[in-house]
Amino acid sequence: MTILDRTNDEEYKYLVVGPSWIGDMVMANALFRYLKSQDPECIIDVLAPEWSHPVLARMPEVRRPIVMSLGHGVLNLVTRYQIGVSLRAEKYDHAILLPNTFKSALIPWWARIPKRTGWPGEWRYGVLNDRRVLDKARYPLMVQRYLALGANHGQAQDLLLHQDFYPHLQVDVAARDLVIKKYGLLTNKPLLMLCPGAQYGASKRWPQEYFSQVAEYYLSRDWQVAILGGKAESELVHSINVNLTVPALDLTQTTLAEAIDLMSLAQVVVSNDSGLMHVACALDRKVIAIYGSSSPDFTPPLHVKAVILSKSLPCKPCFKRECPLKHLNCLRTITPQAVIKEIGE
Repeated sequence: MTILDRTNDEEYKYLVVGPSWIGDMVMANALFRYLKSQDPECIIDVLAPEWSHPVLARMPEVRRPIVMSLGHGVLNLVTRYQIGVSLRAEKYDHAILLPNTFKSALIPWWARIPKRTGWPGEWRYGVLNDRRVLDKARYPLMVQRYLALGANHGQAQDLLLHQDFYPHLQVDVAARDLVIKKYGLLTNKPLLMLCPGAQYGASKRWPQEYFSQVAEYYLSRDWQVAILGGKAESELVHSINVNLTVPALDLTQTTLAEAIDLMSLAQVVVSNDSGLMHVACALDRKVIAIYGSSSPDFTPPLHVKAVILSKSLPCKPCFKRECPLKHLNCLRTITPQAVIKEIGE
């Protein structure tokens, strides 16, 4: 059954196998928005790690997230089979697989979903029956590749330029009001949010002393400055705050749901190429996105207000976790003054 041949009282049901990284999950919202634009009554469930469910809860296009209990990279065929069997009763019409791995295709196959769409990836010829051929020149961006999987064969369009499909997250206003009080944010001052972390590695992290200089500049102009990230970024907070006359607010102990709601308060977000950068864009914030070893040519910030700061160097992009040349010039040559210029007064 397809969207075109179902009866009027039947809702077309998608199971989307989601990615394992927060930024990729935010970008997947472009696909969900596209599917809803084609069929507003369709049902979209997302098989995803439990940590990502607060992100999916901010996407009205998603009916519900389904817990993917296995960690990233874990095969565990027995558990995958059990999850697949448990989903048979849902009678999904169509599975769309965003990861390119073989193991990600097993659950939809075992769930007996009749149409299973994805890029060929890791030898998935037996478990996918709607295999797409990736034209990297036509779809250079990850979000374009997600969108292309939502279109019918031969009808995929260059949809990225259509801003209606840019990722968008809703804010839980009541929850936001609670966390404002919990963390002591002031609503009568402009808020600069700093996101100095990047799980990938040091080659994507702008120097802490540069974040300190930007923070000090705006603290001296009576802005409120907060540092957002996971618990792993607590050391970065100390490194930034040690150089400040007034410490920035430490928001690294927040939950992901709290972080999303708090970020929605920021006038400006300064971020490395990280998942939080994509969250900020989806919350309609002005974003200053700093790229080191990576490239905005694959996963750019998807927002008209986003400013990309990236240096063109012979060694860039290398996509290494640590600078192989030990100088980190791709980041060190992006000065605090350049960031301040883009933020403005």
